[in-house]
Amino acid sequence: MPDFDLSESNAVRLRIHGKIVDPAYSRMLIQKTNLPLDQVLALDRVQKRLPLSDDMIKHLRRQGLIEGRKPHLHVSATVAKVTASKADYIKTRAQDDDYYCKLITDYLKKFNKASRGEIDKLLLDKLSNVLDNEQKKKKIANLLTKLRRSGKIQNEGSKKTPQWKIAE
Repeated sequence: MPDFDLSESNAVRLRIHGKIVDPAYSRMLIQKTNLPLDQVLALDRVQKRLPLSDDMIKHLRRQGLIEGRKPHLHVSATVAKVTASKADYIKTRAQDDDYYCKLITDYLKKFNKASRGEIDKLLLDKLSNVLDNEQKKKKIANLLTKLRRSGKIQNEGSKKTPQWKIAE
């Protein structure tokens, strides 16, 4: 917990034991927002992908300061805008499934067919940086299933070596 130290110069210094704080990030949040110190420190932890208490997560979410699912939390667009990390925000925020489905169908319309490896290559670097490789592959599988069930694409290969095409 923070403690306050009154020195002889009557300046108040804040010492945070056992914490590594990004001073530039925290200073920017303090200067450009009216957030209390505990929220600034919590947002610093979110930025560094460190764990937070469930109560703090609920509080930050209610304030509109964080997004995502635990443990893959990230700062909201509002915080990203204030801290000049807008590009990082877009990379961590998941896109709409329709965006990814359109990429797949555009690819298939242009090149007639695609293997699972080709679809992985198309999407892996576009999916949220919050997801690990395993989660990205599962997301792609879910997108393909969604497109197949809606009748937009079909597999003309086997389960082991699929060949995806636009459904006729």
